[in-house]
Order: sequence, then structure tokens, then C-alpha cells
Amino acid sequence: MSRLVVVGAGITGLTAAFAWSRAHPGDEVVVLEAGDRVGGKLGRVRLAGAWYDTGPEAVLARVPEALQLIDELGLETVAPSTTQAAVVLPDGRHPLPAGTLLGVPTSADGLAGLLSAEGVARVHAEAALPPLRYDRDAPVGGLLRERLGDEVVDRLVEPLLGGVYAGQADRLSLAATMPALAAHLPRHDTVLAAAAAARDAGARSREAAAGTPDGPVFATVADGIGSLPDRLVEASGAVVRLRTPAHALRRVPGGFELTVGADREVLSADHVVVTVPAGKAARLLADVAPDAVEALEGIPYASMAVVAMAFPGQELASGSGLLVPPVAGRLVKGVTVSSQKWPHLSGDGLLRVRSSVGRHLEEDQLRREDDELTAAVVADVADLLDLERPEPVETHLVRWGGGLPQYLVGHPDRVAAVDAAVAAVPGLAVAGAAYRGVGVPACIRDARRAVASLT
Repeated sequence: MSRLVVVGAGITGLTAAFAWSRAHPGDEVVVLEAGDRVGGKLGRVRLAGAWYDTGPEAVLARVPEALQLIDELGLETVAPSTTQAAVVLPDGRHPLPAGTLLGVPTSADGLAGLLSAEGVARVHAEAALPPLRYDRDAPVGGLLRERLGDEVVDRLVEPLLGGVYAGQADRLSLAATMPALAAHLPRHDTVLAAAAAARDAGARSREAAAGTPDGPVFATVADGIGSLPDRLVEASGAVVRLRTPAHALRRVPGGFELTVGADREVLSADHVVVTVPAGKAARLLADVAPDAVEALEGIPYASMAVVAMAFPGQELASGSGLLVPPVAGRLVKGVTVSSQKWPHLSGDGLLRVRSSVGRHLEEDQLRREDDELTAAVVADVADLLDLERPEPVETHLVRWGGGLPQYLVGHPDRVAAVDAAVAAVPGLAVAGAAYRGVGVPACIRDARRAVASLT
């Protein structure tokens, strides 16, 4: 029998523990968690009697990883009733056009109204520009502003990237945040053509994998995505040690030793998977994989907060919610109308809504006291949704300090440097949102990759 130690009890660490226990049922699996709960950024609360996610509230249904794990855990998915969102601009709301890649259009069709006449003309004009040359990573905003104009970035791309990464389009890596588009850019003369090719390739890939390229984009589970961590602990049989941070990791003959907990206990391991955020991983790997440290320290994080609200039932415009770009001049960056989006959260006479606030380098609003921040978010949401009964019956504020890694320009090179340094240490792996994707499916996929690299 050997021992695997997983550092970090977020979705990545718990998936790694689960995957190892299934592949090596006789081994001991220990998960170390510095905090007082499992799940990391997956969290849920009881909002007016129903389980309600305050972290990720859905998973991508057009990739297999999360759906496969949900099935393995014996849970059933719930499909959304609607996913039609609108973008809030100073002149009003506009439906989010279909067929974009994280807001990058595949043509100028359907953009009128959301973009000004000049903005639409700017998109049309890309065909007259010199052929696109993309041979190195670039900022999303920089490349798209040059090719398609500012309005595409400010009104379409920015609200979507802000929702996924809590970041800024002018700083984020195109190769890391839009890998499908980046893969097609060198083969085409325009961004529009590359985006259309990436969209079509994705549809063909989904059809080959599942036969349903046009199926639901998102899915959840009735008790919330936040229910997955506890189910993973139960299914893995892992020993989870809460309030037990890992302070140091060193190589010893036959494996590793970790210094853990308040009393600096020495814990031995045959294999180690490190799933904590990049800064903590850098400190932990300083002795065993020093060449990874600089790259890890180059991955900053954004903080954000989510407010869950239950209002008295009332009529709203149709749709799943609102995307709110910075040009709208609002506090919040998005609103999810869960009672209209998810069938299991409707029908009880209440309106359940969540909203988020906070972007990288624009986090001053998060310095407010909890009551003040909650009240400000509620007021913004009530105004955006034009609520007739704006007083909530219940609210919950959850802060995610350092919650989302920022994939800045050059991120793929940083990840490659970390991979190379860690691969030189037998029995060691790293995984998590800092590397190859921030979504739940990406974290699950990275956990399985890490476990496979150790066997």
C-alpha cells in the first residue's frame, strides 16, 4: 500500500483523490486543507429554503468531464429552462447574439443595436484590412480592437471575460482564454473567419463525441454544484484533514515528506498532488521544483464577491440574466435570474437571483463592510431588473478573496515552465484552475491528467 497526499480540497484536489482511489483501491489517500471546509470555490447556501450555489452555478455540458463525474457520483443533471442573456449598455438592454466565441463574433450579422452603426461597419471592414498575422500570444483586447474595433471588446467580449475570469480583456492572454480561436487564427486572414472555423470545428467535435452538437450548453444538479465536494469525499474514501495547511515539501529517499499543521507534523507520502493556488504552490515547491517558482509567482489572482438574493415573486422580462460590462457604469458585472434559468429553483413563489462584483485591479468596491456591499448590490440588481418589490426576503454575501487566477499574456509559457519543472520530480504533480482552465470541467480534467502522470 502506498500513500497519496493531495494538497488542497477544492474540486481539483477532491477529484484527484477520487480518481486515485478508483485506480488504486488499496492505497491510502490523504487530503490536506488549510481551511475549515472542503470545496474551495464551490460553495452553496440555503437561500429561502433551497440549496443555492454561491460559487460556480453550472458546468459546461458540451464537454464530457463534469457530466461524467456527476454520473459517477450517482447524481442527475438539470438542464436550464433558458440561457438567453442580455447585455446591459448605457442605452438599454440588448440580446446577446448567438454563435459568438466568448463574445467574438463570427460575422457582422445580428450585431446591429448592440453595436452602433459605426461599430457594425468596423466589423464589416475587417475584410479590407491586411491579412491577419498571429504568431505569438497577444492580449485579447489588443488584437480584437485592432481587427474588429473597440465596441466588440467593450460591449461583447469584456462582459463575458469579466464573468469567467473577473479579468480585463486588454490584459488577458488570447491563447490561454480563447484557445480554440487562437488555434485557428494562424490559418485564416481575418478574425471573423477564424472564429467561424473554430465554432464549426467545435460543433463537429461535439457531434462526434455525443451526437448532440446543439444540446444545452450548461447543466447543474438539483442540490447545487456545491454539493459535489461532499459527494467526492464520500466516494473517494479519502482522509480529509481540515485546518491542516502544508508548510513545506521535500524529497526524501522513496518519496516525500510534508510539514503540516499547527504543530509542524511530518507526514510521509509516496506521491503528492499540489492543487492549491499558484502563490501557495510556489512556496510549497521551492525546495523540490525551484524552477517552477518564478512562473507560478507570475500568475496573479482577482478577488470577487457573490450576493445571493431571494425576492418576493414578481414578473420579469424573459431570459436567464444580464451581462454588465464596465461601460455600463454599474457596480455589478452580471445578474443571474436563477428562478427563470433553472426549473428546480422556480415554482415556489420566490424570485432567486445572484450577482457578482469585483474585477482584477478594480476591487475597491470589495473594501466595503458586508452590510454596505450587500445593500449596494441589492439596489443595483433591483434597478437593473426593474423590480416592483425590491426588498429581498433573504440575502447571503460570499467573498472569494483571491478567487480567480488571471491568465495574462504569456500564460501558456508559464504553464509549460511549471510542467517541465514538476515533471523532473518523480511522484509529484500539480493541477488546478491556475493552469489550463478555470471552469469546473477544466479543473476535473486537470486533476485526472495529474493522477495519470503519476501512474
